Amino acid sequence: MLGYIGLFTLIAVAVTSSLAVLHGVFLAIKDQQNVVSANNLNRFFSAISFMFALSAIAILAYAFAVDDFSIRYISDNSNHQLHLVYKLAATWGGHQGSMLFWVVTLSLWGVVIAWSKQRISAQNHASWIMQCIVAIFAWFTLAASNPFELNAVIPLQGRDLNPMLQDIGLIIHPPLLYIGYVGFASVLAMALGSLLTKHIDFDWIPSARIYTLIAWLFLTAGIAVGSWWAYYELGWGGWWFWDPVENASLLPWLTATALLHTMMVARSKQLVFWTYSLAFITFCLSILGTFIVRSGVLTSVHAFAVDPTKGFSLLAILTLVFVFAFVALIARADSIKSLSITSLVTKPFLVLMSANLFVLATAVVVFGTFYPMVYELAGLGNISVGAPYFNLLFGPIAIVSLFVIGAVPFLSWSNTSQKLSIGQPVKLLVVSLMVAFAIVLYCTMHYEPVGAQWSTWALFTVWASLWVLMSHIAAVFAKTKLTSLSACIAHIGIAIAAFGCAMNAEYSYEITKRLGPDSQVDFGDYHVTYVDTHLYVGRNFTAEQAVIDITDKDNDQFTRIATPEKRHYSVRVMTMTEPSMTPLWHGDIYISLGDKVDTTDYAVRIQFKAFVRWIWFGALLVCISACTVLLRSSKNVVASKNASLISSLRETASD
Repeated sequence: MLGYIGLFTLIAVAVTSSLAVLHGVFLAIKDQQNVVSANNLNRFFSAISFMFALSAIAILAYAFAVDDFSIRYISDNSNHQLHLVYKLAATWGGHQGSMLFWVVTLSLWGVVIAWSKQRISAQNHASWIMQCIVAIFAWFTLAASNPFELNAVIPLQGRDLNPMLQDIGLIIHPPLLYIGYVGFASVLAMALGSLLTKHIDFDWIPSARIYTLIAWLFLTAGIAVGSWWAYYELGWGGWWFWDPVENASLLPWLTATALLHTMMVARSKQLVFWTYSLAFITFCLSILGTFIVRSGVLTSVHAFAVDPTKGFSLLAILTLVFVFAFVALIARADSIKSLSITSLVTKPFLVLMSANLFVLATAVVVFGTFYPMVYELAGLGNISVGAPYFNLLFGPIAIVSLFVIGAVPFLSWSNTSQKLSIGQPVKLLVVSLMVAFAIVLYCTMHYEPVGAQWSTWALFTVWASLWVLMSHIAAVFAKTKLTSLSACIAHIGIAIAAFGCAMNAEYSYEITKRLGPDSQVDFGDYHVTYVDTHLYVGRNFTAEQAVIDITDKDNDQFTRIATPEKRHYSVRVMTMTEPSMTPLWHGDIYISLGDKVDTTDYAVRIQFKAFVRWIWFGALLVCISACTVLLRSSKNVVASKNASLISSLRETASD
C-alpha cells in the first residue's frame, strides 16, 4: 500500500510541475510574463509540487522504518536488524532514493524562487524554468529510477545496507552534496530567465548570488564531510583519492567559486558574460557528476548504479540544458552590455585572473577524469590517470591562485582609489618565504629518520599559504575596508587547508608490523604497545577490538589508548576495518588492523598523518565565512524592509 501511495505522490509531482511549465511557456509566447496572475499561479504550482515531493520522500522513509520489504528499493538496502537511524538515512543512500531526494530539493528551490519577496524582472520566467527542471527529473525518476517499484515476491528479510554506509556520514554527507548540487539549478533558472525577458536587466544577480552562496556553502560542507568520512571509514588513512566521483563534486565547486567572485564584479556591469556562462556551466557540471555516479562507466565505492541507460538519460538531460542555455546566451549577446576592466591593479582584474585559474583547474580535472573513460569506450584498452597527474597539473594552479588571493587586501575595486604601495606586500612576501623555509627545513630534519626529504612543492605551498595568512591578518589589524572580514576568513581558511594538504602529502609516514598481546614497536616519536584484544557483539555485526597504548618517547606521562576494530557483517558477508585516530596538534596517529596472522596476532598498519585535521579546520573557516555573509545579507534585508515601512508610515502621517 505504501508503495502505491508513494508512486501516486511522485506522479503528482511530475504532473504538477509539467502543468507549471506549460503555463509558463504559454505566457512567454503570449508575452504576458509580468501579470500578477501568472506570479500567483507559479506560487501555487511550486507549492503543490513541493508538498507532493515532500510527501513522497516521507512515505519512503516511513516504509524504511516499518521494514516494508514489498518495495524493492527497501529490501535491497535495509534489514530488520539495521538501526532505525540508518534505515532513515538509507532513504537517500541508494540510487533511486538519491534521485527522489534530488526531486524534493529541486522542488524546494522552486518554492524559494516563486515565493521570493524580491521583485525582479526574470522571476516568472525563472519560476517556470525551475519547474521545468523539476519535471525533467521527476519523470526521469519515474521512468528509470522509481524508488517505489514493488517486488514480485516479498522477501522475509532485506539484504541490509552496505556496511560502509552504516555511519553518521551517510546521514550528513549526501544531503549536503545534493542541496549544493541542486541549488545551482536556481541560479541557472534565474540567469536563463533574464535572457528570456524583453529587456535584459541585471537585477537578478544579487538574489542569484545569495542562492549561489547557499548552494556553495552546502557543497563545500558536503565535500569536507565526505573527505572526513573517507578518512576514518575506509581504513586507508586517505582523505582525497582523486576518485572520479570525488572529482565530480570538485568540478561544480571550482566553477561556483569563480561564479561567486564574478557576480561581485557583475554588479558594476563587468564580467557579465563570465557570470552567465559560469551560472550555466556550474549546474551542468552538477548533472555531469550525477551522470558519473549512475552511468555504469566506472567502478567506485561511490557508484550507485551499473545500468548505462540511467546514466545516458542524464547525459541527454545535460546536453539539453547546456545547449538551450548557451543558445539563449548567444542569441541575446548583443543585448548584454558588459564593461571592460580598465586597470591591472584592481580587484576586478584579480577576479578575472582567479576565474581563469579556476576554469583551467576545472579543465585539468575534467580531462583527467574523463579521458580514461573515453579511451575505454573507444575500444582502445584501459588506462589509468591517478594522483601523479592531478598533483602535477592541479598543484601549480592552486599555488598561483594562493599568491593571487594574497594580493587581494592591497587592491581596491577601482583605479580611482589611493595609489598602490608595494612596500608592505614585498615585506610580507619576504617574511612569509623565510618562515616557510624554516618550517619545511625543520620538518625535513625532524622526520628524516622516517624517510622525510626536502620538498620544493611543500616550500612553495607553505610560502603561498603564509603569504595569504599574513596579508589578510595585516588587513584585519589595519581595519582596511578594501577586504571584508568574511572574505578574510574564507581566504585564510583556504590557506590553512592548503597548508594542511601540502604538509600531509610530504611529511606523513607509516609502518606495518605484526603485533599481538604484549608486543611493542617504535614509531617515530612514540612507543606503540599492543595490550589485548576484546570481542563484542553489535546490533548487526560481531567485532574484534584491539587495545593499543601510544606513549611519547620523551614524556612517559603522555599515553593515549587506541582501539581499532575488525567488524564482520553476517547478512552482507563483509568484513570492515574501523581504524582508530589519535589526534595531535600536528597530525594523527592512525592505526588499522589488517589480516589476522594467527589466533592472536594481526598485521597492524600504523600511520602518522601530518597536519591532516588542519584541512578540515580550514574548510570549517570557509563555511563560517559563508554563514557570516548570509547572516549579514538577511540583516540588510530586514533593515531595508524596516526602512521602507518607516518611510511609508511617515508619508501616511504627513498626508
